Amino acid sequence: MDDTGTFLGLPLHPLLVHAVVVLVPLAVFALLLAQFWPAARGRLGLTTPFAALIVASLVPFTTAAGQSLASVVGPVPSVLEHERYGRMLLPWSIGLFLVATAQWAWFRWAATALRRAQRERAATAGSVLLGIAVIVVAVGTMTVLIVTGHSGSRSVWESVMP
Repeated sequence: MDDTGTFLGLPLHPLLVHAVVVLVPLAVFALLLAQFWPAARGRLGLTTPFAALIVASLVPFTTAAGQSLASVVGPVPSVLEHERYGRMLLPWSIGLFLVATAQWAWFRWAATALRRAQRERAATAGSVLLGIAVIVVAVGTMTVLIVTGHSGSRSVWESVMP
């Protein structure tokens, strides 16, 4: 990649977008599986927080490459709308990482410790609160991803398709 947001002469943004579009739903799906299916939770282990970390790391690079591409395209209204939505994805991807990490830590140590101490109500309450956080971050992240992707696709294809 060079300093203009290109790779081998082509804009880097579409390449990075494809990585984000694949990894976000996978991380969200893993987060939901780990929350609501204990057998999957055991198999996933650190995979979910690691996938969410990759997502949270890729989003700023994707945004920067998009801003570089937008500077070449110019102030097209549909591109400006896409940029606005794209900037919303970073906080959600950070939230995805934080919730995935909290989930892993909760089920790895906290819930088990509370149950050993026979504090079943506290363990259940914590799991319910975590479940709510998981659903909020999953729905929010996917919604922003879909709206951002749709606006980006529309900005690329609306002048080409009838």
